[in-house]
Amino acid sequence: MVLDSSKNLTPRASPLASWNTGAAKKSLLTFVDAVTTEGAATFVPPEQRIAVFDNDGTLWAEQPFYFQGLFIIDRIRALAPEHPEWKERQPFKSLLEGGGLASGLTEHDVGAIIAATHAGMTTDAFAQIARDWLRTARHPRFHRRYSECVYQPMLELLAFLRAHDFTTYIVSGGGIDFLRTFAEEVYGIPPARVVGSSGQVRFELRGGQPVLVKLPEIGSVDDGPGKPVNIHLHIGQRPILAFGNSDGDLQMFQYTEAGARPHLALLLHHDDAEREYAYDRQSHSGRLDEALRVARQRNWTVVSMKDDWRELFPATRQEAGDARSEATTDSPH
Repeated sequence: MVLDSSKNLTPRASPLASWNTGAAKKSLLTFVDAVTTEGAATFVPPEQRIAVFDNDGTLWAEQPFYFQGLFIIDRIRALAPEHPEWKERQPFKSLLEGGGLASGLTEHDVGAIIAATHAGMTTDAFAQIARDWLRTARHPRFHRRYSECVYQPMLELLAFLRAHDFTTYIVSGGGIDFLRTFAEEVYGIPPARVVGSSGQVRFELRGGQPVLVKLPEIGSVDDGPGKPVNIHLHIGQRPILAFGNSDGDLQMFQYTEAGARPHLALLLHHDDAEREYAYDRQSHSGRLDEALRVARQRNWTVVSMKDDWRELFPATRQEAGDARSEATTDSPH
């Protein structure tokens, strides 16, 4: 069921302060009002208000490359002194020479990278390494921690939905163990509500302690048609709201749209080169071609980063402190 966003909204206040007034914001407000108004034909009970969000390029930035990919490159560089053979062995040679994680990597290459950087360690050890990296690594353009390169309008939307009894999930092509290290702190989404790509793990006793050990084999790729499959396996309910930014989210949108309940599909279009990046068709991060065509054909909501978002990133602690200091200095009292 598609809702008519031309109807007047009820007086319910919206905290979407970083969203400009326009069609995208109106479609969100109209939808949430419709599915939460008791007695309305469009009412959806709270337990069925499932909202799913892609992560890379939707909740946080994904340029110049997927942040987890940059984490893996840093891990390879950190481990390189222990592996002099990598200087002549692909794909490590290219990565160490600054070639980046190219889209042309074969499944064998991906398996080799996973085996070199992850396999054999416990899931707890991996989580600690990821948390340490996120505390120190900085984005090359924005010079802020990657966990601070989240989108303020999306943080507001997540909070707005939860205030209206939606349950919010991440459904991402990123690694599930990597995502779970920061999702609750950054997005307010607990580990149990994170769905991502996964590798095989094995139960072992090490020093008499039970642990889960990461293996080199890929388990599930949560991208494209894998997204609705994993939504079914991990969530067990069809979403009524889906938000993504690339062709890898197309099947998630289609699965959401096929439900009998009211639904809303939102596609973020990166069209703001001044504040962030502008891109559609590209080879390495967030290709957007087919999903944009279908979105316009199916009348899904296309969110323009340039036109619909007043703010981009939240203020860092340092920026917030500087602002408070400036306000105190300027005060006549």
